[in-house]
Amino acid sequence: MNQTQDIIAMNKKYTYFSWMAQETANPIAVEKAKGIYFWDYEGKRYADFSSQLILTNIGHGDERVNNAIIEQMKQVHYVQPNLVTKVRGELGKALAEVTPGDLNKAFFTLGGAEAIENAMKMARMYTGKQKIITRYRSYHGGTFAAASAGGDPRRIPIEPGVGWIIHMHDPYSYRSPIYRHCSPEEGDMILCDLLEETIQLEGANTVAGVLLEGYSGSSGVIAPSTPAYWKRVREICDKYNVVLIADEVMSGFGRTGKWFGIDHYGVVPDIMTMAKGLTSGYLPLGAVSTNEKIAAYFEKNMLACGLTYNAHAVSCAAALATIKIYHEDKLIQNAADLGQKLKHKLQLMYEKHPSIGEVRGVGLHWCIELVKNRKTREEMSEWNKPMSKPMLELSSYLRSNGIAAFVRWNQVYICPPLCINEAQLDEALAIYSKAFEITDKYVLN
Repeated sequence: MNQTQDIIAMNKKYTYFSWMAQETANPIAVEKAKGIYFWDYEGKRYADFSSQLILTNIGHGDERVNNAIIEQMKQVHYVQPNLVTKVRGELGKALAEVTPGDLNKAFFTLGGAEAIENAMKMARMYTGKQKIITRYRSYHGGTFAAASAGGDPRRIPIEPGVGWIIHMHDPYSYRSPIYRHCSPEEGDMILCDLLEETIQLEGANTVAGVLLEGYSGSSGVIAPSTPAYWKRVREICDKYNVVLIADEVMSGFGRTGKWFGIDHYGVVPDIMTMAKGLTSGYLPLGAVSTNEKIAAYFEKNMLACGLTYNAHAVSCAAALATIKIYHEDKLIQNAADLGQKLKHKLQLMYEKHPSIGEVRGVGLHWCIELVKNRKTREEMSEWNKPMSKPMLELSSYLRSNGIAAFVRWNQVYICPPLCINEAQLDEALAIYSKAFEITDKYVLN
């Protein structure tokens, strides 16, 4: 075997791969990465159009983060969470300056799922109630309660899961039956009415929180048609003393062309979770930010949350350096500007390729849904089933031609690092367009 085969064989023999039967794993052995690209051991370059798991927002190999990590390691690498470091306080302050409204106090975790778990705990402790309402087409992490909270099919193997999660329907105007006989705006309001009825039927005295992604991610980049949806959800939460939790693990830190996905809607949640783009994957870190009312509650009441690696100094240093890069390199503005251009380019692609059923997204956070028939909207690959032949062919073509893309069911995602330029974007889109010629052949007339 050559070096690549040796590395893959060793990994397959001694390590597990997520969300798959192990024998189906077909990984790329990555040797190095820089900017929007990574390379395998054969020297082949891949454009990282999934930003790994939609997190390498600042790109790979930024020496400013590497140097911050090294300098912090020289000073102090770790102290237990009831001690403090300068970098921990500086990071908390930096987050308070970019999070919406009065979300000014953070609890640090090591990732998004931990952030979700602790956000739900805090909502339950603060309200004295227990149930959390989430959406069916959502993903909130792989730990037990977080996976139960997600409506994504990855929850099914662990069910019944925790007993206090209630799922509601999504603002998915392309497929939800709620929208079949009304406008997208009317459908959004129906969903809000159904949320209020759910709270009433469950018992308002039992519902602690409503947990929604600030901007939907791996379930299909599904978003309401107007800010009125989020504003109505905010009103309902206020009416029934329910904590509104925004999951910004994926949509945070410029991914949507604003600091956070919820910033598109003019609504401030009570709790917000973050991870991924917080450090752009340079080191593990997550955070839960709360408003001042919740912070005041925990001044006099025990915060029953504890993690060995809470506010790990080196991870905090990576995050602080990353946030500075967002500011210095104007990456949020770049995502917004290129997002407008990408929207136009994808519309042209829609007009060219009959297998494209719908294009959804904002900033550098896009999903393309592929269909066999635009009129009937029959999926190119069934939801929650193994990928169909055309989708496998498309995925293989992208990989063979140097595009690392996130492809699942009948969906193809375009989520490159925020440091990308228009020339790099156009080079990759030309390959995507050739890939859609494959699925066009399977369109039913």
